[in-house]
Amino acid sequence: MVGAQSKSKPKPLATPLPTLTGAEIISRAEDFNEPKTTEQPVIEKPVTSNSARIAELTERIKKLEATREATYDEKQKRLLLNLDILTRAEQRSESLRKQLFEMIEKENSIKMRIDQIDLDARPEAIERTLQLAGSLRPEEVRDTRRKTLLAEKNNLNSLLLQIQTNRTNLETSVTKADQMVERLRIKLEKDIDESFLKDEPNDQ
Repeated sequence: MVGAQSKSKPKPLATPLPTLTGAEIISRAEDFNEPKTTEQPVIEKPVTSNSARIAELTERIKKLEATREATYDEKQKRLLLNLDILTRAEQRSESLRKQLFEMIEKENSIKMRIDQIDLDARPEAIERTLQLAGSLRPEEVRDTRRKTLLAEKNNLNSLLLQIQTNRTNLETSVTKADQMVERLRIKLEKDIDESFLKDEPNDQ
C-alpha cells in the first residue's frame, strides 16, 4: 500500500496549472497597463473646447464688424443723398439766377429801345427822316412814321411790364432757392460733424 500511495502522489503534479512564470505575469501586467495609456488623450478635450470658443468669438466679432460696416454704409448713403439734394438745389438756384440775369438784360434792352423811340418820335427827328426819304407826300409819311413808332412803343411797354412781373417772381424764387441751399448746407455739415463725433469713441 505504501507503494500505491507513492504512485498516487504525483497525480497532482501532473496537472501543469501553475506553469506561469514571473516573466509572463509581468507581461500581463503590461497588457493591463496599455489601456491606461490610451486614456491620456482625454486631456485634449479642453483644447478642442477652447478652439470652439475662439471660433465662436471670432464669429461674433465678424458679426459686429459686419453690423458696424452696414451702419457705416447706411450713414454714407444718407450723407451722399443729402449731398446730392444740396447739389441739385444749388444748380436750381444758379439756373434761376441765370434766368434773372437774362431777364434783367432783356428789360434793359427794351428800356433802351423805348428811349430811342421817344427820340425818333420827336418832330425834328421825323422831319430828318422825311428829308432823307424824299417823299412827295410828307404829311402822310410823318403820320405813318409817328404811328409806327407809337405802336412799337406800346408793344414794348406791354412786353416790359410782363418782363418786370417775371423778374419779380424770379427774384422771389432765387431768394427762396438760396435760403433752401443754405438750410441744406447747414444740415449736411451738422450731419457730417455728428458722424465724426459718433465714430470717435468707436475708433478709440
